[in-house]
Amino acid sequence: REPLVLGHEVVGRIENDPSGVLATGTPVAIHPATPCGNCPECLAGVRNVCRNARYFGSAASFPPTQGGFSEYMIVRQDQIRILPDTLPLSRAVLAEPLAVGLHALNRAGGVAGAKVLVGGSGPIGILAAGAAKAAGAAEVWTTDILDHPLEIALNVGVDCTVRIGSDTLPDQYFDVAIEASGASVAVGATLAAVRRRGVMVQLGMFPPGPRPAELSALVAKEIDYRGAFRFDTEFDEAIALLAGSTALDPVITHSFDLVDAVAAMDVSAEPAISGEVVLRLSDD
Repeated sequence: REPLVLGHEVVGRIENDPSGVLATGTPVAIHPATPCGNCPECLAGVRNVCRNARYFGSAASFPPTQGGFSEYMIVRQDQIRILPDTLPLSRAVLAEPLAVGLHALNRAGGVAGAKVLVGGSGPIGILAAGAAKAAGAAEVWTTDILDHPLEIALNVGVDCTVRIGSDTLPDQYFDVAIEASGASVAVGATLAAVRRRGVMVQLGMFPPGPRPAELSALVAKEIDYRGAFRFDTEFDEAIALLAGSTALDPVITHSFDLVDAVAAMDVSAEPAISGEVVLRLSDD
């Protein structure tokens, strides 16, 4: 209903801190969410599902919350995370999508020692897979319908990839599955690949409206089927993980100057050639 600035994966440098705490030029990542603090969910400590939350670059509420595709933006003090010296801005930009993947792993109850399947090898799926490896998963597999995302997943260090339509998933093999594609047709196949009394986390967002899905295995195998929405404190976990490792760098495939935002959008819409696409305002 009015112009909207996109961008919710935001890193940059402090230009001015009225409190005087942060020096000009301090590199930071910005937590994009504003929970209300007063709803039952916030009071219960699950702020990521706050019913009144606002989020950078989102028109879910009105007026919309403007995002980070701009030279300057004003943020609250509590949204600011100072970056460690070992974490450049060029990698810190992964903190927000990585936090989404980390939250899915936390919703699964942890993955240490588990055989993990990640369905859908978009940037968030691959980051979730890489985070599962870092968390000590025994095996991590990813799937996709395209070769390019699976190549990125292998570069991140997953153990095995499956090309949907060409390869076959093992039956009842995985302890945990993260469904990150948001394709309802994938739900049945993913449930079939999870062992009895395993856990499946729905991370990919379905389009609006009814969608058919094969759910019989959910009942027959007593699988725990859980949703995962955004993140909360996982943002800080993501920064710590990125500061200590370059393993997830292959997820970033393209970087564009802000003036080339349209070209960046066009490339990001082609998963056959891209992964995470970054808009850059400086040489940092």
